[in-house]
Amino acid sequence: MTYQTKIDTFGETIKQNGAPWDAIDAEAATRMQIQNRFPTGLDIAKYTAKIMRQDMDAYDADPASYTQSLGCWHGFIAQQKMISIKKHFGSTKQRYLYLSGWMVAALRSEFGPLPDQSMHEKTSVPALIEELYTFLKQADARELGGLFRDLDAARESGDAVEAKRIENAIENHETHVVPIIADIDAGFGNAEATYLLAKKMIEAGACALQIENQVSDEKQCGHQDGKVTVPHEDFLQKIRAIRYAFLEMGVEDGIIVARTDSLGAGLTKQIAFSKEPGDLGDQYNAFLDCEEVDPANVNNGQVFISRDGKLMAPKRLPSNLFQFRAGTGEDRCVLDCITALQNGADLLWIETEKPHVEQIAGMVDRVREVVPNAKLVYNNSPSFNWTLNFRQQVFDAWEETGKDVSAFDRDRLMSEDYDATELAIEADEKIRTFQADAAKRAGIFHHLITLPTYHTAALSTDNLAKRYFGEEGMLGYVKNVQREEIRQGIACVKHQNMAGSDIGDDHKEAFAGEAALKAGGKDNTMSQFEAA
Repeated sequence: MTYQTKIDTFGETIKQNGAPWDAIDAEAATRMQIQNRFPTGLDIAKYTAKIMRQDMDAYDADPASYTQSLGCWHGFIAQQKMISIKKHFGSTKQRYLYLSGWMVAALRSEFGPLPDQSMHEKTSVPALIEELYTFLKQADARELGGLFRDLDAARESGDAVEAKRIENAIENHETHVVPIIADIDAGFGNAEATYLLAKKMIEAGACALQIENQVSDEKQCGHQDGKVTVPHEDFLQKIRAIRYAFLEMGVEDGIIVARTDSLGAGLTKQIAFSKEPGDLGDQYNAFLDCEEVDPANVNNGQVFISRDGKLMAPKRLPSNLFQFRAGTGEDRCVLDCITALQNGADLLWIETEKPHVEQIAGMVDRVREVVPNAKLVYNNSPSFNWTLNFRQQVFDAWEETGKDVSAFDRDRLMSEDYDATELAIEADEKIRTFQADAAKRAGIFHHLITLPTYHTAALSTDNLAKRYFGEEGMLGYVKNVQREEIRQGIACVKHQNMAGSDIGDDHKEAFAGEAALKAGGKDNTMSQFEAA
């Protein structure tokens, strides 16, 4: 429907309602409706789920069509990210948002900063999803509001060609609303709790939920020690719970991301239930670290399982947890992935201890022997020391091929002393192409950085504090912040506009006509930035 057709439709509705609606302006109502394309979170979830499904199909056809996101802990951060993407690349295509449970715990809990152990309020997660989309919708309203003002100016000047161009831009406006992959941790309880929280997250707008196979009340950050996994059937119950939540909310093509922490998790809380040799429970138990027991020499409190006709005692720790055999992490990861995909998951997440394409690819190759179109979401984690990891990878590759590495100390490769060396330059190039390389070789459909805006906020605040409270004083802000905002075209230099003052003026004019007391007059100091 064209812009003018929408106006005419509203005009007809106003006409039919007669006198009570005489003061309603059809074009103003049309503009408000266009500025609020997604009235509810479910509208967003349905829209973005289709985008993700299309992107997944595109990736299957061509691995160069991978997708990316950055983790955002506040609606404003998400908004500015998407505004920047549209400014620099002209489109939001294949670019998403990531909602990190780590950042919710560290930054959004009423308890204050918390470790990533699912101790924060579970309702803070859907609340953040709603906040993110509120800010993205406001970015739409702001951008469209600018187009409406440009349209009014073109009409007033009698430039029909320009007015038509702007109308086309309004009709083809690309929204800032993009898919969010949202972290539901280990489900915050049993399968019923997972289902209830999933519904809240979907209702807030999430089209993709990421869940991990850790014990909910023992949950740890994927890059910390002490992780405890659950038997497969326990995890599959939660995958099914999320699918039921999507279906109940009418988002039939919602996406489930199944994360396995088994590579770094050496513990389990339960011995899996098994009916017969070789079933899923038996496969899980086969990874347990056990010792054969002489029935004549049984200790008090020991737990036993039978394996290959032998009586075995799993190693039980004082914490009442059981440990897996060393070196089984990769095999457990592969089984986790295959099982999750066979039981309703759409995408996988393998939490690794380092960013190494061949390590990831080795596991994905094994999964794809069973599920050929298996795809990953991968955490390009700030917990990795990317510089050191890739310099060591290059060092090892050089050493293996016989290249002289005597000028380098492998343990000190992070040092600035090596920054200009051939080794460091080659490592940086591998970092630059890591996402494309891993998408092609290791089946990674979506690359994300979990906590980037946590780190950028800390770094930029440190730099500002150092300069402003130091000798530079006000120049520390003007030179390094405002001047750069102006020169780089950062929309926030007009912070009143970004906060919605112009949108408010548009509404005031619609509500009050000539009586409107608008903020955007000649005395508004934002006019100082018009030349920018």
